[in-house]
Amino acid sequence: MPFRKKIKKQHVDQNLLQEIFRLKNEWMKIKDIIDRSVEPSEFGLYELKVAEAKYFYLLREARHRGVSAR
Repeated sequence: MPFRKKIKKQHVDQNLLQEIFRLKNEWMKIKDIIDRSVEPSEFGLYELKVAEAKYFYLLREARHRGVSAR
């Protein structure tokens, strides 16, 4: 496809970093709620595990791509 728009690596890496920071904040908010709960629900624990898994997956992807926030 000769007319396909090329996406620059720098733009993709920047989006990856933004998504990592967003997921970290989401994970920490859910973790804080669970920590403050007397008896956390199964759904809350499930959401915590999902948010943590997404965050660590993107961290591994960033490490694989050689991306850092510095």
